[in-house]
Order: sequence, then C-alpha cells, then structure tokens
Amino acid sequence: MTETCPVRPAVHYWPVEHLDALEFDPLLHRLLREEPIARVRMRFGEGEAWLVTRYEDVKEITADPRFSRELTVDRPVTGMTPHRVAPVGGIGRTDPPEHTRLRRLVAQAFNRRRAAALRVEAQEIADRLVVTMAEQGPPAELAEALTGPLPEQVIGRLLGVPAADFGRLQTWRGVILSSNHSLQEGNAVKAEIAGYFRELADHRVRQPGDDLFSELVAAQTAGALSRPELISLSVMVVLNALDQVRNQTSTMVYTLLTHPEQLARLRAEPSLLPQAVEELLRFIPQRNGVGMPRIATEDVAIGGVLIRAGEAVYVSYLAANRDPAVFADPDRLDLTRDEAPHLAFGHGAHYCLGAALSRMEAEVILSTLLRELPGLRLAVEPEQVRWRRGSVNRGPETLPLTW
Repeated sequence: MTETCPVRPAVHYWPVEHLDALEFDPLLHRLLREEPIARVRMRFGEGEAWLVTRYEDVKEITADPRFSRELTVDRPVTGMTPHRVAPVGGIGRTDPPEHTRLRRLVAQAFNRRRAAALRVEAQEIADRLVVTMAEQGPPAELAEALTGPLPEQVIGRLLGVPAADFGRLQTWRGVILSSNHSLQEGNAVKAEIAGYFRELADHRVRQPGDDLFSELVAAQTAGALSRPELISLSVMVVLNALDQVRNQTSTMVYTLLTHPEQLARLRAEPSLLPQAVEELLRFIPQRNGVGMPRIATEDVAIGGVLIRAGEAVYVSYLAANRDPAVFADPDRLDLTRDEAPHLAFGHGAHYCLGAALSRMEAEVILSTLLRELPGLRLAVEPEQVRWRRGSVNRGPETLPLTW
C-alpha cells in the first residue's frame, strides 16, 4: 500500500514592502482571513518559514516551549534583514532557563522605585521640551523637539549613558535596525556598539552609579551573568528605547491628528488616555514584516496544521491585533475599545521587557501635548508626511506640527 503525504501549502514570496502612514500590509491582511498559517519566503536567508497570523494561534506558539529562539543561532532562516537584529547569546535568542535568569536580572533592577522616579523625570523632561516648542513657535518637527530627545534622556538616566554619546548610538541604531545595509555593515556596527558597552562596563566597575547598567555590571562581577550577556542586554535596551518609543509615539500623534473625532473624544475625557494608548498600540502597524523566528523542537499541530520538528516559524503580532474573530471591526480606531488585550508587546516568555516604560512615555508625551498645545494639528497635509524607508520599525521620518 502506498503512503500518501499531506500536501504542503504554496509558498508566498513576501518582500515586505515599506508602507506609508497607517497602511496595513496587504499580505498579512489577506493571510489572516484566508490562510492564517501559511508558508513564506522573504528577501534574505535560506529556505521557507511558517507565518502564523491568527490571535489565538500566535498566543499558543509564543507560550509553547517547544518553539525555540535559541535554535535560530547559526540558522540562516529566511528573513527581512541580512543580519539578525538580536545578538547571539542575548535575551532575544535564548530559551528558559537561561532566558529566565537574564530576564529576572533586568526586572529586578527596573523596580517600582526606579519606575516611579522615571515617570516623574519623564514628565519633567516632557514639560521642558514642550515649553521650548511653544516658545520657539510653530512649525515644529515632533521627533526633533520631543519624541526623539525624551526617550534618549529617559534611557540615558535609566542606564547611565552619557548624553554626549547618544549621537553615536543613534547612528549605530540606524544601521542595526535597517533592512538596507549589508551583513558586513551590520556586523561591523554590532562590533562597535559592543566595544562601546565594554568600555562603559569597565568604567562602571571602577565608578558605579545609581543606574540599571551599574547594577548589571555588579551582577556580572558577582558571576550572575557573563560579559557578553551584559553587553547584549544593554544593546537591546538602548536600541528599543531609542527607536521603538520614538516611532510609536510619533505615529500615535499622527494617528490622533488624522482621526479628529477620536482626538475630540480624548480631549473631552482625559481620563481615557491609558485606554487610548492601548488602542493605539493595537491599531498602529508599528513595524515592517515580522520579528524573530522560532524553531519547532518537535512536531506540533497548530490550528489544524502540522509544523514539523526543525521548521522555522514566525508570528505576526500586527496581524493578531487585527483578528476579526477577536476584535470587532478591527481595522477601525476606537479609543473606547474594551476587548481582548493587544499583542503589540508580544506574549509569553519573550514579552517586551520595556513595555511598562514604553506605555509610561507614551502617556506622558500625549498628555503633555494635549494639555499644553490645545490647537495642535499637522503643519502639512497628511499625504505630505514622509515615512521611513529601509527600517525594521515604521514611523514618520518627519512630523511637522503647528498649533
């Protein structure tokens, strides 16, 4: 008797086009509704991978230890960038128990006392920056005036990074989080930024401060983590803080200013702000493509599809946040929405360590702008706003504002 093998689905070539404004990736939109567990091939790397888009399937995979991040090391999995953004041995490419150990070190250092102090400092920074905007008069470029310098200063105080060094860090960020630089360029910049944090760690051994980096250096000295792990943690914290918050908050402002009925509702009910931030996080397509892949360690059935041991799997949090089975009218912004939690910061063991910090900065930025500049509006037509190209994260290149 002849055995039959299940028919493998067609492979979709996904070049991950760079989109403007709030445009949602058309392939993600279609696959979510027609083929929620699909096969894809992207611009770089080798072979194919599964792409999972449905909310419940995404949650299931990201909470299942049978899908490994660590096994992606030395695997040229098809992807949207020529190099992996997350460094080898870092928290993004480890599995429990090593991942649990590293995550606990950062979580312990980012305690309630420090979080509360950072919110006070973030508000002071925002007040000062917005007052300067108002004094200089319109028009103003948002990232230059507020959403760029605020996360710089906040992460600088959290990590103890000297303000004079942020120019170099921003340059390195632009290469590491790019899909337009070569593998060699990406690796060269990774070596430079690692060297920078090695020097800073040596300095903190001699002169510790009251900051997260000094605590991680002390943990490394005590043997709780290695020097490469220390550097990897620091790099990821800085890169996410500099890039993600800047783009998220700038796009939040654009979204509100191009949805006047929602903005009016928020102005009328300022207490709605925390809920509004959650809806903005769900609604905004904050990245191009997908993040880190996982490798199945054994055969696993997900949503009626067999994923075989050794196969690569991507999940799309963007698509999951637009799942019509979970969110009513998911492509509509509704600041009063009260449904399932969004997955903008991920799910499971690799849930974003900086989620609370990002939320806090978004609330501070939006509340300060709405309070101090009640006539805030775009200084150009929405279609004239320029959007980033060749980058992992989406956001406006410039956002000119007036009031």
